[in-house]
Amino acid sequence: MFKYENDNDYFEYYVIQKGDTIYGIAKKYNINPDLLSVLNGLNDSDYIYPNQMILIPKSGYSYYITKEGDTLDSVINMFGQDKENFFKNNKTIYLLSGQMLVNKTK
Repeated sequence: MFKYENDNDYFEYYVIQKGDTIYGIAKKYNINPDLLSVLNGLNDSDYIYPNQMILIPKSGYSYYITKEGDTLDSVINMFGQDKENFFKNNKTIYLLSGQMLVNKTK
């Protein structure tokens, strides 16, 4: 699971209930199931268990997991954000593959 500098700003916590699935949770919160899995360090084949806690992205933000070849400019342009606001939401940027970056969309 990702540990982010300001978890409470960008995420809610959800406790898995009996019968929950990643796809069902994603549908309930209107988010991409792949993003939900990645944010919580899960693979498609991983099981989730009752009472397990996961992160749910809050609305009003978009999220991106970096990949090889990303540049600061390409990520900022993808978000359609200016550099000043991008740096407010992302205090530490490594651009290593697998880093989560956040953009405020409100």
